[in-house]
Amino acid sequence: MKPVIIVHGGAKTITEDKVAANQAGCLAAVEAGWEVLRTGGNAAAAVEAAIRVLESDQTFNAGFGSTMNSEGEVEVDAAMMDGATLDWGAVAAVQGVRHPISVAHKIMEDKSRLLVARSGERFALEHGLEVCAKEDLVSEEQYQEWKEEIEVLDRPNTVGCVALDANGNLVAGTSTGGTTGQPQGRVGDTALVGCGLYADNRSGACSTTGDGESIIPVVLAKTAIDALAAGKHPDEAAQHAIDTLIDRVAGEAGCILIDRQGQVGWAHNSSEMAVAYMSDELKQPVFFTRQDQKFTVV
Repeated sequence: MKPVIIVHGGAKTITEDKVAANQAGCLAAVEAGWEVLRTGGNAAAAVEAAIRVLESDQTFNAGFGSTMNSEGEVEVDAAMMDGATLDWGAVAAVQGVRHPISVAHKIMEDKSRLLVARSGERFALEHGLEVCAKEDLVSEEQYQEWKEEIEVLDRPNTVGCVALDANGNLVAGTSTGGTTGQPQGRVGDTALVGCGLYADNRSGACSTTGDGESIIPVVLAKTAIDALAAGKHPDEAAQHAIDTLIDRVAGEAGCILIDRQGQVGWAHNSSEMAVAYMSDELKQPVFFTRQDQKFTVV
């Protein structure tokens, strides 16, 4: 099986002055994940590597640079799911964790479950994962936006990644800082299997992004995977999932998909969605911000 990886930096408005930063960040994430796959690493390691790059870049709403809640704090969520075993791991509303996707990965390897707040923080500490002062996840830009109550249009939502490795295994991952000004303890779709992500080697894997309260009731990721299982191409399956959301609830969302043959697809109903992709068929990764764009080779 030829490996494939696709990442998204969130679905929302991307203003002109933020395009370059989104491109650089998504390409760096894809390259980190691709290096794992290219050298024979597994899909879970590739997904973690890619998302860690996004969590380290203040352009994106995950890890460092996450949005701040009503109390002026950063609370992050993340999840990972393995398509071979259906094992999964997730954390929600945790503070002071540098890379929540790494915690989700470790939980998945340990025992499938969702750990919230202090239990997730304690798990990270006990397993030697990177922790920090909770203030260290707040960027200066984020602090000023929160302090001045600035309406932000170009802070994308959840980031994510889907990868297929040489053994034919699919893994999906998601990570988020939530929504600006959210109530303390609010949890959206990111950490919920079937909503923020899903992976099953029998059909494909999906990572979503957008308004959690809209994604959850339509079980967006599982809706997309079920469409793959019914024989739709990933582009068609992704659009079907977004159309389902549009038909039933109000809100913006996007999703990326890889099917079991290694075909990729994506769709969104937001203004933009930062996405990058790499496979053996490409000499370089490609990047785009809108579904009606052709791939931009860089």
